[in-house]
Amino acid sequence: MGDLLLVRHGETEWSRSGQHTSWTDLPLTQDGEEQAKSLAPLLSGRTFSLALTSPLRRAVRTAELAGVSGAVPDPDLHEWDYGGYEGVTTVEIHRTRPDWYLWTDGVAPGPAAHPGESPAEVGARADRLLSRVEAALPGGDVVLVAHGHFLRVVTARRLGLAPAEGRLFQLATGTVSRLSTEHGRPVIAEWNVRTQLVDTV
Repeated sequence: MGDLLLVRHGETEWSRSGQHTSWTDLPLTQDGEEQAKSLAPLLSGRTFSLALTSPLRRAVRTAELAGVSGAVPDPDLHEWDYGGYEGVTTVEIHRTRPDWYLWTDGVAPGPAAHPGESPAEVGARADRLLSRVEAALPGGDVVLVAHGHFLRVVTARRLGLAPAEGRLFQLATGTVSRLSTEHGRPVIAEWNVRTQLVDTV
């Protein structure tokens, strides 16, 4: 049985500023590109029975720079649809909704193409993805290159928790996390791992 590796894409301008970013297709910053390159040693030497990436360029580029060859874009790996909170920071939301919490409250309605998702809807998408992951794990490791909030929900569901329990798993940009098994049950083996970036000046 293989392990499930979760790769959060490198930094973007909005991840740095704290703006919620789902469908806005931002590129990596220069620091984000360096983060992605630095992940290659953490992923090398593994044979992936399944490699999937979000279709958004920040994830696709991270996969390329991290050396994940042959990763297939999959729409189920899209970030949580933030609806009306796209591009808005939590600080800004709290000015009008001081008790708002993504993990329990979901998001404000957005435009017709991006109405927003509830925690339960994101969880259903994660479950659909995990059914494909489960089928591939007997053949080796699986790697998913995607986004912070969605990968946190994937983690919660893989561990048998409710989607909202993704709140427990803070996930930084440009990191690799590994879900394995112990006595046949899913466990967290490594979390938020990154290599040290060294200045070359």
